[in-house]
Amino acid sequence: MPHRVVVLALDGALPFELGIPQRIFGRSLGTESGGPGRKLYEVVTCSIRPPGPVRTDADFAVLVEHGPEALATADTVVVPASYELGPVFEEGRLTEELAAALALVRPGTRMVSICTGSYVLAAAGYLDGRPATTHWSSADHFQRIFPQVRVDPDVLFIDDGDVLTSAGVAAGIDLCLHLVRRDHGAAVANEIARRTVVPPHRDGGQAQYIHRPLPDPQFATTTAARAWALARLERPILLRDMAEQEAMSVRTFTRRFREEVGISPGQWLTQQRVERARHLLESTDLSIDQVARDAGFGTATSLRQHLQAVLGVPPTVYRRTFRSSADASH
Repeated sequence: MPHRVVVLALDGALPFELGIPQRIFGRSLGTESGGPGRKLYEVVTCSIRPPGPVRTDADFAVLVEHGPEALATADTVVVPASYELGPVFEEGRLTEELAAALALVRPGTRMVSICTGSYVLAAAGYLDGRPATTHWSSADHFQRIFPQVRVDPDVLFIDDGDVLTSAGVAAGIDLCLHLVRRDHGAAVANEIARRTVVPPHRDGGQAQYIHRPLPDPQFATTTAARAWALARLERPILLRDMAEQEAMSVRTFTRRFREEVGISPGQWLTQQRVERARHLLESTDLSIDQVARDAGFGTATSLRQHLQAVLGVPPTVYRRTFRSSADASH
């Protein structure tokens, strides 16, 4: 049976965010080619009331055909943002109607929020003592309302196992693609990303989208340095080498890089090498030693340490999991 994703449509929902799960999960097929294949997910949308219209923040309502009972059938629940959260947003308190609906969710169900949908998860207690994110413009308010949550305002999404939260709006696409990648491997997620005409993985965090004064136009960007680094990930890359590509001092380059990408050059390089290693582990039969060299980690020990830190599993387990998932998808 396909994994069942239930999207909770609340009054005041943003239509764009409400449609993200259907666009990503609903197009996920058990084939890398995107042709006819087994559906990997079933996506349904429900309301906290009996089936009927749900207001949006646009000049139209959406007709939702499922009531709250659909939440009891979910393997994953997705809560998109709403502009009418009322006491949830103002006091961190669920309404009786919303609390009754969420009480139907089975223990162990994967819970996901998009943008300020995180307020609902936090008010329901899912985020107590856990890391989470939300739209950067709401992060300070979110932390005041929910001091028990460890808020990170700089990332695009946070995967904390059975509870995942995303930053604002389009970061919901990043998070849903991440879930497909986690469930079925990079090849399936990349195919969906191509069909959706979005990058399969965005660099950096939402810090790069926070409003800041525009930099002096006489300074170059760091785009060329990143392209240069990506073309030689398997080789040692020093910070000064990247800075030289843009004819900048190391200090200026590092500052500009953080402004544009949201993380340091070193963190970015590690991210890219982890992604290269994941791709090689999923799509080739190269030895772990060769994957480590081709991804720029040098040794299998270094590769194991980085994958364990980022993904929570060693390379052999990751390969076994996702090669098996890819084989089962065909």
